[in-house]
Amino acid sequence: MKAGIVSYGAYVPIYRLSREEIARVWGGGFRRGEKAVANCDEDSITMAIEAATDCLKGVESDTVDGLYFASTTPPYREKQSASIVAAALDLRRDVSTADFCNSLGAGASALKAALDAVNAGSARRLLVVASDCRLPPPNSAFEAILGDGAAALLVGKDNVIATIEDWYTITSDFLDIWRMERGDSYIRAWEDRFIIEKGYMAHLREAVTNLLKRNQLTPREITKAAFYGPDARSHATMARALGLDKEQVQEPMFDVLGNTGSPFFMMILVATLEKAKAGDRILSASYGDGADALLLRVTEQIEQAKDRRGIERHLTSKMMLPDYGTYLRFRDLMEWEAKPFPPPESSDNVFYREERALIRGYGHKCQVCGHVQFPPQRICMWCQAKDQFQLVRIVDKRGKLFTFSLDERAVFALDLPNVLVIVDLEGGGRVYNQATDRDPKKLEVGMDMEFTFRKFHDASGFHNYSWKCRPVRC
Repeated sequence: MKAGIVSYGAYVPIYRLSREEIARVWGGGFRRGEKAVANCDEDSITMAIEAATDCLKGVESDTVDGLYFASTTPPYREKQSASIVAAALDLRRDVSTADFCNSLGAGASALKAALDAVNAGSARRLLVVASDCRLPPPNSAFEAILGDGAAALLVGKDNVIATIEDWYTITSDFLDIWRMERGDSYIRAWEDRFIIEKGYMAHLREAVTNLLKRNQLTPREITKAAFYGPDARSHATMARALGLDKEQVQEPMFDVLGNTGSPFFMMILVATLEKAKAGDRILSASYGDGADALLLRVTEQIEQAKDRRGIERHLTSKMMLPDYGTYLRFRDLMEWEAKPFPPPESSDNVFYREERALIRGYGHKCQVCGHVQFPPQRICMWCQAKDQFQLVRIVDKRGKLFTFSLDERAVFALDLPNVLVIVDLEGGGRVYNQATDRDPKKLEVGMDMEFTFRKFHDASGFHNYSWKCRPVRC
């Protein structure tokens, strides 16, 4: 049996920025719709972990043999991101990891590599995660179009929800969207009409047309088409050029999400799978340094994967950014007032020593009295037993908000007020933590809380990641 898709997942940040607000600041331009904006403590790694967690719901992590991470915005230029994602997901130590970067087509490249590896027998299951948090130039067309998000697909041969019937790839050195290694904070692009007509339209249409021709299919025989588009107009033009009717085309979500870059074609595919039925034939296509087109056939197993947060539930769970100034703070797009406090410091030694707690999310359960403690200690605070603990992963658990505090003047917080919470976990244990993705006016004692992997700060030249708490989404 050939490899196919076993499960899917996605992530959309809770915050949205309306295009009306962008137009209010700069004048003219787009006014309809909104785009997803990553929180100030999110990046491509944290969003990838959210999408992967969604994808692995109900899946034993020990059955995953590898993880491929795709992004044009990895947080490190020289440091693998896939290894961080794998650790936060608590995958086995002997999994294979790889990064696929520097191209909008990175997600498709990672997915094809995973399918080839599983078909070759070098892995049973491989997790592919694509995530991007691109920085558009202020007061540009890109600022209204680009959104943030992530998607994940689990590839394997057992319990397949969608088989891959065929794949067609073309490679091209066409220059349309790029960033230089040095000096480019924002993406660059050549003249719009040229790169759409000679780049996107030409390459994606060639890949799809040749795929259908090789399989002796007409556009009418496609149940749903889920393909990349740089913007709404170009996407609609491509649909007509391919001979697809409107009802055959998956909504590309430009007005509620935005163009998310390398994960965009996967996110559109996830949205299609959420509504798919057994027997549906799906056409999916990605663009970037060429194009990839693939045919999928949905199986009876699709019903086993309908309990994901996916695209639909994430889109309905949102908070609007109050103004453009908040967006500037979240993206650190200005030179801010210097604070009369020393900058934070971090220790690589601490993260190495405490990796199981800080990254993998483990606490201790006392083998004498049964109480759960986090962070892990050598002495039980309840019965004083020493070194008699078993590891318990607490970040998979939900909890109830016991109490919280609001600090309106925290000098280090970008999203004021800084909210600190105490949460009582299911099955025992209490944690003291920072809260994120929260509306301070809606916090209530007793509300359901969950963990989310986030960035605490940058210090000593590296990113400090760990777990925070938030009100349960969706």
